[in-house]
Amino acid sequence: MRSKILYTLLLVLIYRIGTHIVLPGINAVEIQQSQKSNAGGILDLINAFSGGAFSQASIFALGIMPYISASIFMQLMTVLVPQFQKMQKEGDSGRKKINQYTRYLTVAVTAVQASAYVAYLRQIHGGAILPGYAGYFWLSTVIVLTAGTLFVMWMGEKITDRGLGNGTSLIIMIGILGRLPQSFINEFTAKSTRPGFILIFIIEIAVLIAIILGCILLIQGTRKIPVNYAKQIVGNRQFGGARQFLPIKVNSAGVMPIIFAQAIMFLPTLFNLTSLASTETKSSIQTIFTDHSNGWYMVIYSMVVIGFTFLYTALIFNPKQIADNLKQNNGFIPGVKPGQPTTDFIGAIMDKITLPGAVLLAFVGILPGIAQKLGVTQGFSTFFGGTSLLIMVGVILDTLQQIETQLLMRQYDGLMKSGRIQGRQTATTVQM
Repeated sequence: MRSKILYTLLLVLIYRIGTHIVLPGINAVEIQQSQKSNAGGILDLINAFSGGAFSQASIFALGIMPYISASIFMQLMTVLVPQFQKMQKEGDSGRKKINQYTRYLTVAVTAVQASAYVAYLRQIHGGAILPGYAGYFWLSTVIVLTAGTLFVMWMGEKITDRGLGNGTSLIIMIGILGRLPQSFINEFTAKSTRPGFILIFIIEIAVLIAIILGCILLIQGTRKIPVNYAKQIVGNRQFGGARQFLPIKVNSAGVMPIIFAQAIMFLPTLFNLTSLASTETKSSIQTIFTDHSNGWYMVIYSMVVIGFTFLYTALIFNPKQIADNLKQNNGFIPGVKPGQPTTDFIGAIMDKITLPGAVLLAFVGILPGIAQKLGVTQGFSTFFGGTSLLIMVGVILDTLQQIETQLLMRQYDGLMKSGRIQGRQTATTVQM
């Protein structure tokens, strides 16, 4: 466990160092002076996932996002395309093929996003590009960004294999946490000019802790459906007859609905859909879709999150498959017939618990806007809810579970080496 923790910390340190290495041909001073005034919408989300590397024009500017996009696409393909469904059911060999396709798709997605990032740099930070490097800036930047994303993807896989596990999510969490110290200092500095700012700041921290506890309940909350397994007698032995539970999460969709909703809310400004409107109307629509503290933004955003929660849950959760698996393993829900009645019963329970889960997820999504409306600085308000908080809480809980599992396995190894089992082996040897 010690070696795994040290290995993970080493790769995390390399990743954090890479986020501060600027792309070739970029004046780092010019980037730092102009990065604060050119953020918003989906760019803030990408910048948060990359640990600030996006706004700093770093070699890891795209971070792990292209790999996540490719993974989401392949996950949808395993649900929609029968060929990928069959491949997923092949076991380890099928998963290896899907992972290899995901890597190839990551290269293509990174190349496209890198080209768009070059256009973004030329439009927003054109003065930061060195004149003598402008001729081959596009080619070198695309190559460097693609190599950087593949290197980050490799580090995530190594953390999963040889580290604490869940490497991709851990890298995202480190990127989000990398902005926390500076946001904390900015919030404290902004409150220091008010009378009684210490009390106000303590109240903010207490509210943040309460929100984190609520997010833990939302992520860990499950509805347990009792399942009985029929008894089978084979020879002189009895199999089955156990009573277990089928856990169904309140928030099965995770953080994906919030990510999709943020992307949808940015589409009107991304494609300039308000170009035909008058100047006043355009300004109002721009405010609605970019200002997180705007009331209309919160209403529309909440509706989109709820809709995407039901849609994504329907894609990843298959009651019929669960019912078939129970039937094949001689399992049944008490009082419910196997087959289609079991499918309908599980689907009805899923619909009932998805609605409150979707509403709570939407409320967590608009909490940063509410915090900003109550006087919290924009940078610090992102930690009061939304994507950042859900990812941090979920990854930390999963990492703790991985560590607990590793320690439990180590205890069983100790039992095998020095416990009763060894004594039995010794006794058998003496008899022989």
